[in-house]
Amino acid sequence: MLQLLRRNSPIFTIIVIISFAIFLSFAFINSYITLWPQNSGVSTKENISTLKVGPTYPPVFAYLISGTRGDNRRIIRLLRSIYHPRNCYLLQLDAGSTEEERTELGKYAKNETMFRNYGNVFVLGKVNAVDKSGSSMVAATLHGAAVLLKTCMNWDWFINLSSLDYPLMTQDDLLDGFMSVPRDLNFIDHTSDLGWKEDARFDKIIVDPSLYSNQNAKHFLATETRKTPDAFKIFTGSPWVILSKSFVEECIRGTDNLPRKLLMYFTNVAYSMEAYFQTLSCNSKDFVNKTKNADFRFFMWDNPPGLDPLFLNESNFNKMLSSGAAFSRRFVENEPVLDRLDKEILKRISGNFTYGKWQENGDINSVESGPMVLKLKQLISEVTRRRGCI
Repeated sequence: MLQLLRRNSPIFTIIVIISFAIFLSFAFINSYITLWPQNSGVSTKENISTLKVGPTYPPVFAYLISGTRGDNRRIIRLLRSIYHPRNCYLLQLDAGSTEEERTELGKYAKNETMFRNYGNVFVLGKVNAVDKSGSSMVAATLHGAAVLLKTCMNWDWFINLSSLDYPLMTQDDLLDGFMSVPRDLNFIDHTSDLGWKEDARFDKIIVDPSLYSNQNAKHFLATETRKTPDAFKIFTGSPWVILSKSFVEECIRGTDNLPRKLLMYFTNVAYSMEAYFQTLSCNSKDFVNKTKNADFRFFMWDNPPGLDPLFLNESNFNKMLSSGAAFSRRFVENEPVLDRLDKEILKRISGNFTYGKWQENGDINSVESGPMVLKLKQLISEVTRRRGCI
């Protein structure tokens, strides 16, 4: 049950101000960073090929993988399933996790030979309290994106995943599929048809205690309401995105005031992760024509849809593969269909990495795609032809 607090009370005003101040500090203060391992970025293997970037080479993805207490094994399995030496990976456990779990994950990243060789896997040592239904989720995502901007220089797209996700194709497939895509495009599921959300979310005011608490905490609701904004048009959609580096840089350190203006508004909006990037990209003159309506994720929803998609299993296998999506969610831990994906699609043996051409010849700049890339390229072609932000 959501707690209520009167909007016109002094306490509420103070909490809103504090919430926003902490929100900005979480999102933008890069100096407040601890990373494991701290010696990453230096190769210890003499025969590793040099990363080559540019339009004639495969892109580079920067992954943010988030989890909470009890998610270490799932995060490690997901990481191994999407690992490629070209990419950069940041692992982030929230305040629901224990110090022992965070230390264990950091040691794993430090001691895994492959990661040590390529220096492209990091664990965020600074823990953030997160409420997935509050604005602290946006703050944690922006924090992760800011760290990736600082630690990895040459990436093209930012992809956020959680421990409940799993890939539907190899990284060679994904890299090949996106190779010919303009690297300034953003792929964000979005709509301006707010429907029931206009009253239930955007006309109501919430405070997210996870912005000023050391522990994950549920947001609470004010009794007063506010009008839907007319200074900008709200868009909503999936919280799972593929963002261009130029767009992420605008979010983190751009000179336009729109990103900060929207942060002030969405600080007090429930499920703001489902609207912040959508609203920002579609109201920005620089990115409105570079935003495409897709997230390349596969979901199954109940009827009527709930707040979260259904858990996937063997019965969804064929639909997942025919979708052309790159990732799918949600899965329970050790769901048998994950083993089937490993065996039939990823060519991954338990405990090992997904197959990639780089494992054969050591060349991280060449890829060998499989049959899944055909559906991905078809989906990309359809998505990029359609106009976004309508």
